[in-house]
Amino acid sequence: MKYAVIKKYDVANGPGVRVSIFVSGCNHHCKGCFNEEAWDFNYGNTFTDDTIDEIIDAMKYDYISGLSLLGGEPFEHVNQIGLLKLVRKVKSVYPEKDIWAYSGFLFDKDIVEKQCNLFPETRELLSYLDVIVDGKFIEELKNPNLYFRGSSNQRIIDVKQSLKTNMIKELIYEKEKVLC
Repeated sequence: MKYAVIKKYDVANGPGVRVSIFVSGCNHHCKGCFNEEAWDFNYGNTFTDDTIDEIIDAMKYDYISGLSLLGGEPFEHVNQIGLLKLVRKVKSVYPEKDIWAYSGFLFDKDIVEKQCNLFPETRELLSYLDVIVDGKFIEELKNPNLYFRGSSNQRIIDVKQSLKTNMIKELIYEKEKVLC
């Protein structure tokens, strides 16, 4: 797996100050994507155990709320394999910190119904995630007033509650507060 960048003080991709990793490789190719260079699976740096250690070290501060996985596309299978080792360690070292993922795949139709049946890594990866922002970026639905998403079709989903109830549980963010 390759990654484009690690941001150690990210305030745009989830609540609070976060560490974010932008993986390389995406087959969605959304029109107006802010990160086109990360479409290439060979772009950037090789993801290694040292990369995991760097992220774990960056998360040690109390003001870091959690980890965000972005791309590229974290749910491309090759990226799931690499990220699984990372999220296992994050939850082991920092069980109180949350993990968010951003995906162009739809949580219910693409990830749960398809990928979970194809790849054993998918179900385990989901077990470590707290929130997933799903859906392709659609330039015509772009709205800069939305919290933690780029276009109005994208959903902010409570992964654990959605898996537990087998129904999508969306989170609504307004003025940095969770309403439901």
